[in-house]
Amino acid sequence: MTKDVTGHEERRAQRGRREPPYFLQRPLPPCPEVRFLGGVQEVTGSCYHVATSGGEFLVECGMFQGGREAQRKNLEALAFDPWALQAVIVTHAHLDHSGLLPRLVALGARAPIHVTGATADLLRVMLLDSAHIQEKEWEWLSKQSHRTRRRLMVTDAPLYTVAQAQESLRWLRRHDYGRWFPVVPGVRARFHDAGHILGSAIVELEIERGDGALRRWVFSGDLGMPGRPLVRDPTPIPEADVVWVESTYGDRAHRPWDESVVELEAVLRQTLPRGNVVIPAFAVGRTQEMILVLADLVRRGRLSALNVVVDSPMATEASEISAHHLDLWDEPSRELFSWMRRNRDRFRLRFTASVEESMALNGVRSGLVIVSASGMCEAGRIKYHLKYNLPRPECAIVIAGFQAAGTLGRRLVDGAQQVTIFGERIAVRAGLHTIGSMSAHADRHGLLGWLRAFRHAPQQCFVTHGESGQSQAFAHTIRSELGWSNVEIPVRGQTWQDSWQRGGHHGQR
Repeated sequence: MTKDVTGHEERRAQRGRREPPYFLQRPLPPCPEVRFLGGVQEVTGSCYHVATSGGEFLVECGMFQGGREAQRKNLEALAFDPWALQAVIVTHAHLDHSGLLPRLVALGARAPIHVTGATADLLRVMLLDSAHIQEKEWEWLSKQSHRTRRRLMVTDAPLYTVAQAQESLRWLRRHDYGRWFPVVPGVRARFHDAGHILGSAIVELEIERGDGALRRWVFSGDLGMPGRPLVRDPTPIPEADVVWVESTYGDRAHRPWDESVVELEAVLRQTLPRGNVVIPAFAVGRTQEMILVLADLVRRGRLSALNVVVDSPMATEASEISAHHLDLWDEPSRELFSWMRRNRDRFRLRFTASVEESMALNGVRSGLVIVSASGMCEAGRIKYHLKYNLPRPECAIVIAGFQAAGTLGRRLVDGAQQVTIFGERIAVRAGLHTIGSMSAHADRHGLLGWLRAFRHAPQQCFVTHGESGQSQAFAHTIRSELGWSNVEIPVRGQTWQDSWQRGGHHGQR
């Protein structure tokens, strides 16, 4: 069932809608066109601006993360007229796909933001947290500038405030998987389970042509690896004229899942008697999956007991939201969740509720598994836990997710001997273990498996959401193993137009 705003809210929305000034108006294209604004040859900032004869809309509105250029890119990202937008479609709650929604609304967009129900719930946590972090960083910089007389730059300012994030949430519209909803005149969409995180979606668009033919576009969003805990496997899609597919791990195969779990078990056995195990984890998705993996080690008797602390307010809220959406979990995970509730003495799971509780963890010298955000070690409480545990050779850091270029997590993975945390040089003496197969992203085989479900090769395939090397490698794999000829790796700022020249699917809506 699609949840719409009440009549009162709808009238407020109409009153808030503004037409762009005449000098910003431009004619809509006769054929649908897409401008690639981010998430191409990189894994952050996903955003596609779509213009059709019926109107303009976005697929994704992601934030750029990591590296010195991220803030500048975010300031330049929304290179279109926000007033002209009639809709936004977001595949899931991770900030690299949703993090600029508050800025979009603050700049004037007055359009429904279409998401799944679980994504809507998670965005209420993630966008407010993102805004809160930006406000706190601005507050800290302002104090520093006053003391040092350093002039603040435009790039130092928050992209948006908590109040603006709250305003953006008012535009969320919830949809179930598999149900069509209108986007702009002549275009409708539906979501399919992407198996990445709770509520993640593949977007299927149907675009109506003047002669009654339909063009079908499919955006993969982020695809999960089949057979992983918590969420169901990605939904196969049988037909498409144009496909956008992610390529985060398009150049490699993950290690077998069982081998990774055995490696994690060994790290826990060797480390916990004398030190702590710190696991940087994305608050949404990875934290909940990691909890299940750790609990399963105890349930199967691989470990007698575990003390696990989740130290992230956002991860705590996300875990509560996940528990309210058990219908989206796969069956083995629901059974394991029930076991956890019955065996709290063996699997001791605690969520910190205050800053004081978080700080107290730094005084614990051994026996703790600390799961904390952010997953790329760029912000949040994880930086404190790294500060206190990285210099200790008896501790271990487990990297279990993708680390984008320019992030602290990536520097650790690349073997840095020292890192800077809160302006202080920290020696890296703890054991560092990268368990990439636990990523929530499908590897090359998983991505190919999803593409093979299409009954016919699409007329066009765009390889996106991967660093340049990964995208190049996966594009080559698609051409060589699937025999698809029109495979392209777009660049940021590029515009592509679907010329309709090869016809389309004839059918009834």
